[in-house]
Amino acid sequence: MNRSPILLLAGSLLLSLLATAQVSKGPAALQCEHLKDPLGIDNPHPRFSWIINDPANGARQNSYQLVVTREAGTVVWNTGKVNKDDNLITYSGKPLEPFTRYKWSLTLTGKNNVTYKTAAAFFETGMLGQQHWKGNWISDGTDIHLKPAPYFRKTFRLHKPVKTARVYIAVAGLYELTLNGSKMGDHRLDPMYTRFDRRNLYLTYDVTNQLKAGQNAIGVLLGNGWYNHQSTAVWYFDRAPWRNRPAFCLDLRITYSDGSTETISTDRSWKTALSPVIFNSIYTGEHHDARLELPGWDLPGFDDAKWSPAVERAAPSQNITAQVLYPIRDVEKIPVQAVKRFSDTDYVFNLGRNISGVSELTVSGKPGTIIRLIHAEKIDAAGHADLSNINVHYRPMDDSDPFQTDIFILKGGIETFKPRFNYKGFQFVEVKSDQPVQLTATSLNAYFMHSAVPPAGTIQTSDPLINKIWRATNNSYLSNLFGYPTDCPQREKNGWTGDAVIALQTGLYNFDGFTIYEKWLADHRDEQQPNGVLPAIIPTSGWGYQWANGPDWTSTIAIIPWTLYTFYGDLKPLTDNYENIRSYVNHINDLYPNGLTTWGLGDWVPVKSKSPVELTSTLYYYADATILAKAAKLLDKKEDYNRYTALAEKIKTAFNKKYLNTASGIYGSGLQTELSTPVYWGIVPEKSKAKVIANLAEKVKQDGVQLDVGILGAKAVLNVLSENGYADLAFQLASKKTYPSWGWWIENGATTLYENWKVDAKNDASLNHIMFGDIGAWFYKALGGIFPDPEQPGFKNVLLRPNFVAGLDRFTATYQASRGLITSSWEKAGNNVGYKISIPANSTASFFIPSGWELNNKKDPGTQKKDGSYALPSGTYSLSLRKTK
Repeated sequence: MNRSPILLLAGSLLLSLLATAQVSKGPAALQCEHLKDPLGIDNPHPRFSWIINDPANGARQNSYQLVVTREAGTVVWNTGKVNKDDNLITYSGKPLEPFTRYKWSLTLTGKNNVTYKTAAAFFETGMLGQQHWKGNWISDGTDIHLKPAPYFRKTFRLHKPVKTARVYIAVAGLYELTLNGSKMGDHRLDPMYTRFDRRNLYLTYDVTNQLKAGQNAIGVLLGNGWYNHQSTAVWYFDRAPWRNRPAFCLDLRITYSDGSTETISTDRSWKTALSPVIFNSIYTGEHHDARLELPGWDLPGFDDAKWSPAVERAAPSQNITAQVLYPIRDVEKIPVQAVKRFSDTDYVFNLGRNISGVSELTVSGKPGTIIRLIHAEKIDAAGHADLSNINVHYRPMDDSDPFQTDIFILKGGIETFKPRFNYKGFQFVEVKSDQPVQLTATSLNAYFMHSAVPPAGTIQTSDPLINKIWRATNNSYLSNLFGYPTDCPQREKNGWTGDAVIALQTGLYNFDGFTIYEKWLADHRDEQQPNGVLPAIIPTSGWGYQWANGPDWTSTIAIIPWTLYTFYGDLKPLTDNYENIRSYVNHINDLYPNGLTTWGLGDWVPVKSKSPVELTSTLYYYADATILAKAAKLLDKKEDYNRYTALAEKIKTAFNKKYLNTASGIYGSGLQTELSTPVYWGIVPEKSKAKVIANLAEKVKQDGVQLDVGILGAKAVLNVLSENGYADLAFQLASKKTYPSWGWWIENGATTLYENWKVDAKNDASLNHIMFGDIGAWFYKALGGIFPDPEQPGFKNVLLRPNFVAGLDRFTATYQASRGLITSSWEKAGNNVGYKISIPANSTASFFIPSGWELNNKKDPGTQKKDGSYALPSGTYSLSLRKTK
């Protein structure tokens, strides 16, 4: 069986968690700033979180005590015993010092006042402010048109034993850092992309073990990234206001065993020269001339007499902050599945799946041989790489910068090439050379690159098609996660807001993406205009403020913080972005005082029917106002709560007055999107809700049980049906194999999600898009029934609303929530279903029996509440249910 590495990885995580739970009871998964033992954080009030390992039924936390100490043992914060079940708290001790390692320990008491074993972790502060930098920003000049990437080096001598050493490096562009010839870390494409003239990120490295007595050398290779965009496309990144030759600032802070410190910093004493990376573009490709390589350039004994002094430059911005998120990595090495040889100068390699990342070629040839590696998602009828579906927005000035193409010039002998400062979206690599080379399937490997977010959820079903759709959705989600969510990894690589908000829950159920979204929200704050307007792509060079940025797209500023709050119980994203949400909502209200807005793109890439933009955009405006009112209540802003509750009501009244026929229960002309999206966003009057949903179900049937929606309707229609008594119908849509459907893509060989329902579309034809990706979350919700409870966020209480749908015999979902592992698993046997539930310690659940089913066993699984659900404490349950109709 060919099992997905993502599935295997997620399964391994699950087994590991279960093993941990069986071995020891007590606090586990200790995190600071949502990361394990982070280095170089800048938040003066970091957040601490944990889970409890205890599989016993009813296991819970009665109290916690958290103690933070400096490395020397000095206590800087002791919460004392706090009789609460909180598992996420914010530091409020003595002011934290920069460049300091702190240890924190956690003691919990549980049911019957049992004391769990104490657990410990650490975090380390970074700069904690701009004033602590000692280095200058340096570059090799200001020529934005100079193609080769620059090398930088600095030698220094150590005379005393070293206790600890850290490198702090901020870069405008991209970089690779070496110390005594060894590359530091396994990250790719650092630092993450930001609006460079408003915020720059720095990283921290523990280099204690890389230093040696005597002479040492630091090496830095700079790439362009989005900072110096030399390729041309419709979004004008080549005209970005921040654009300049890449630059960096570095401090190597050494603490000696005798307690003294020394800092090696960037200044004019650093030496620079051009590298063999003769061109690099984050958008198109990388060119490398191996004949120009300088062996030992980053070692102490290298002769740099002919190198030039570095040039000092102004900092790109006055806001240099720590990069605190899961990094981009080469997550998976992918071997070639097949290779076709056209000639000894033309080969096409097939990976068997579509990915984001790079290829690595090992080849032997004559010096000066020019090899082109053309990366494509598909091949033409003759079997050659075909870029026609993804090069539509590329605007080349000449033929020196081919799209999705790396160029490697051989020096002679056996050589390996792998680009440093680029990634592509591809399944096929066509290798063309100007002189004969002999290649086999093992000559090329590919690396699936993306933000290395840990897997959080797994889905396993009795239907191979559903399993494939889930894997394809995850592949597309990860292919579009590079420190910010993107739309596609080839044609654009842009942070399209609409695509990201649609796939948000898919990301959070399947992966721990909190740190990525928190960073991206900071990008939102950087890009927001004083009047509240946001661009359609974030970050941006300035494109996107004029088009595509209505509330149906840029509601990311409200929906993401609210969703992070419900999934993680962390209020900080709402606090950090409250004024930004408020400014955005106020601006829409100023422009559209009647409560209806026509600002937006609407239901993008529909099948055949297009709903009014005013209808869909007004719904997102309503969602924003509603979230703002809820946030105001949480943050005790009573005046704002009253104001935005009234605004939401005004929008609701105006919307229903114009679009709802109360007699018929039809919105607009009764299209699938028109009927589903009002229910999804909660704007339908309660007395009309059942009629509207029944009309939706009937419309779907009238359409031949086929989708007739674009991306906004696709997010709504399945959820509305499955959450309101029509789960079987929703599953019929989700499991379709005919056009238009997710299964149609799979039947046509897809390993990722497409941009267009048509597999042979002439426009909007990317084969790795995430904008139809909400189905990945739908599996957890509709089939597994796993929902966060907004009244008890962070899955403190789990809402369990499973559907035992016709057409599926077996289903299992696991989800590593912020309080531990949730399992929802069912299997049919005739008219009966065995349903297994696992609720983590310190959580509860509300189990809702699906309509048309009843419990077999006489004993209720828990206390029945007024809403009909059963209240379940933590633990494991095996229930038997039978069909009643």
